[in-house]
Amino acid sequence: MDFSLTPKQHEIKQLAREFAEREFPKVAKKCDQEEVFDFELIKKACDAGLNGIFIDKAYGGLGYGYLENAFVMEEFWRVDPGLGGALTCVTFGSEMILLFGSENQKRKYLPPLCKGEAISAVGVTEPDAGSDVLAISTRAEKEEDEYIVNGSKMFISNGTVADFFITLCLTNPSSSSKHERHSVLIIEADRPGLERDKLRGKMGIRAHDTARISFNSVRVPGENLIGGEGNGFSCFMAFFNRSRAYVAAQGLGVAQGAFELAVHFVKKRKALRKNLPQFHIAQYKLAEMATWIETARNLVYKAAWNVDRGKIEPALISMSKWYAGEVGVKVVNEALQLHEGYGGLEEYDISRFYRDAKIVEIYEGTKEIEKLVIARQFLRGIN
Repeated sequence: MDFSLTPKQHEIKQLAREFAEREFPKVAKKCDQEEVFDFELIKKACDAGLNGIFIDKAYGGLGYGYLENAFVMEEFWRVDPGLGGALTCVTFGSEMILLFGSENQKRKYLPPLCKGEAISAVGVTEPDAGSDVLAISTRAEKEEDEYIVNGSKMFISNGTVADFFITLCLTNPSSSSKHERHSVLIIEADRPGLERDKLRGKMGIRAHDTARISFNSVRVPGENLIGGEGNGFSCFMAFFNRSRAYVAAQGLGVAQGAFELAVHFVKKRKALRKNLPQFHIAQYKLAEMATWIETARNLVYKAAWNVDRGKIEPALISMSKWYAGEVGVKVVNEALQLHEGYGGLEEYDISRFYRDAKIVEIYEGTKEIEKLVIARQFLRGIN
């Protein structure tokens, strides 16, 4: 069993780390405070070869795997979670086009994402439905060769900046199978009747654009259907079994970044080192944090590595997403504690990490949903 990375993988991790350390500090606090994203970073990331990593070369990507994408995610979140989330979300949802899209759809929508000329978004969560995908109620009714879409989506990443939304809609409400009632449509942002409202005042990842989307009789051509009518649920489950494998790296990255901030703070606190009982407690905390992070890293890397080899294990993927998200929150909490009262000051990055960490336990499937996926794997066959 070889846990070592290939030279190319080392190169990608190092490139992502150097890019984030060089570019993020220039704009991180401004983007957090003003709740905006620096669009120049997208172009810079594309030029550096850090965007569209998992998209096939035939469609403008780099042709690497989800493990390499997780490396970039980890390194970006290590430096700044808000910018890291925004930057690595530029191609969010493109997995469904890659997996189930037509050749025309792939050639039309994927290359602009890889060049930094377009941004994608996923439209699934609604005001009254999120973790329960089967409860999605946004309707798409067929009228000749078009779909008429009505409904709303909530907490949509890239909501006000996306060029198109890969959207889960209810198309076959009378189907006898609840798993065949939904379909996936690509809905361009400039279609009449589509409205978007930026969500402000979020606790964390403020540099990561999030919005409420409304569809008011939006007409979408039938050629924008992905994967066939009634296959929306299966398309999204395939998507989640890939996205969760690399989103888990966000929890890993925020934990690693917070840990390094804590180590730096403890080292420079001479008064703390002179107080042996307190210094011993600090050492215990650092030891625990380092162990949690290393455990999470092995779990995240294994899950993504398996996906790249065509071995889709929903339970393992959910384990990595749940555990890494929880580790992110635990490590940031301990790191803030080690910062003493200074951690509550905005000038210290740990306060921003503290606000940003929690989201990993919520989006892309709450930790409770991840636990259900894991448990059901071992309870199959029980009525």
